[in-house]
Amino acid sequence: MQQTGILILPGLVSGGVSQRTNDQSGWFKYTQTPLEITQEQTTVEKQQQTELEAAAFRRLVSHLQSRTDVQNIDLMNLAGFCRNCLSKWYAEEAGKRDIAVVLEDAREQVYGMPYAEWKSKYQTEATAEQKALYKETHG
Repeated sequence: MQQTGILILPGLVSGGVSQRTNDQSGWFKYTQTPLEITQEQTTVEKQQQTELEAAAFRRLVSHLQSRTDVQNIDLMNLAGFCRNCLSKWYAEEAGKRDIAVVLEDAREQVYGMPYAEWKSKYQTEATAEQKALYKETHG
């Protein structure tokens, strides 16, 4: 005797309903029935994605603001970007959308204070080892 049930399994197969069948052997068989996605649903999903990306960016910025012990050169050496990169990307993306954001304003958004103030409070002189690694990895 087979038992059949319908399960919604988010992420198993995008945009569909999975049907799980349990046969006598105890094994489950999954089949996929695609759902029709309307333009309205696609727009909502895109809006949600944008909101999530924005929230993740704000969380990254907040984290970097709280970690003043982490130097930009260490970020560059380990991850290939730093607070200054985020500031530049922010200003560049604003420019692509005809939004006037100057680099200093973008830096203040990322650093949580004027850049010059952050530098005087938290930036330390890079060591010879940090400089050598930077030169090696960034030419």
